[in-house]
Amino acid sequence: MDRYAKQRKKMVDSQIRSRGIRDERVLRAMEKIPRHLFIDVGLIDQAYNDNPLPIGEKQTISQPYIVALMTEALELNGREKVLELGTGSGYQAAILAELADRVFTIERIAALAQKARKLLESLNYYNVVIRVGDGTYGWREESPFDAIVVSAGSPSIPRMLVEQLAVGGRLVIPVGGRYSQSLIKLTRLSENPDDVKTEDLGGCRFVNLIGEHGWKIEQQ
Repeated sequence: MDRYAKQRKKMVDSQIRSRGIRDERVLRAMEKIPRHLFIDVGLIDQAYNDNPLPIGEKQTISQPYIVALMTEALELNGREKVLELGTGSGYQAAILAELADRVFTIERIAALAQKARKLLESLNYYNVVIRVGDGTYGWREESPFDAIVVSAGSPSIPRMLVEQLAVGGRLVIPVGGRYSQSLIKLTRLSENPDDVKTEDLGGCRFVNLIGEHGWKIEQQ
């Protein structure tokens, strides 16, 4: 018996469902995936709290509600090819692996990518492919993607990501300054990458998206 199952159910009921997340597939995935495995052992007692936690390398695992909000906004039905920027601990990739057909995720910090790959394989998420590199370029050879999620704050929406979205595809990305952002959902409406619909899902705070088309590393 998973002794953390009750904590996960409480997390979903009190932090996520109660705040308006309605996609049952997202709720089930978050109730299933052992978030405590994606953080340092010393923080396990905080694993299901309503806040982000450090995972090393000046990076964090996002607050559960924000993970759920971003994931729900992708509108996944199980058949999609999804791109994630900012693998981090691998927790968001695990959620996506439950909800989509294939997940491609990019992490610029090799140590985090290696740790996430090992953990995801141990949990039998073999539909996740991890690349080490600058995520702001996207993953052109695997595009188009039905959905793209960016787990770091960007000063603007990288055009390359919009170009790599399928028509009808959804991009969810925090956009704004280095210390606070707005969570933006962009939907590509046609073959023209300028033909998009954007929605503001509310305020958020993420670590910086570092890369050629994000924040430069010296500005971190």
